[in-house]
Amino acid sequence: MTLPPFLKSLTSRDPALAEAVDHLWQTANSGPLDAKTRTLITMALDCSHGAAGGVTSLANQARGLGASDAEIAQTLRLAHLITGMNALLTGNAAFPEGKK
Repeated sequence: MTLPPFLKSLTSRDPALAEAVDHLWQTANSGPLDAKTRTLITMALDCSHGAAGGVTSLANQARGLGASDAEIAQTLRLAHLITGMNALLTGNAAFPEGKK
């Protein structure tokens, strides 16, 4: 199995679920994106979900795959832009169109 380290214990607790997650993990990690790009995208998603431990781990993995601190910083800026923008757009629902 190719489960990430934080999911390895799933193998003994629920082997059937571990196998299914492993299949999904392999499927998500195959394709045209290189490992560094996939790791930066995953880091941005963890950042957007408030998973600080994941951000730390993935930033270190990205560095190991050749990502510079500038690339990591830009990835996090984009995550903030989208996450912050979502809050702005959602907040605009409090003000119906045409009313100021």
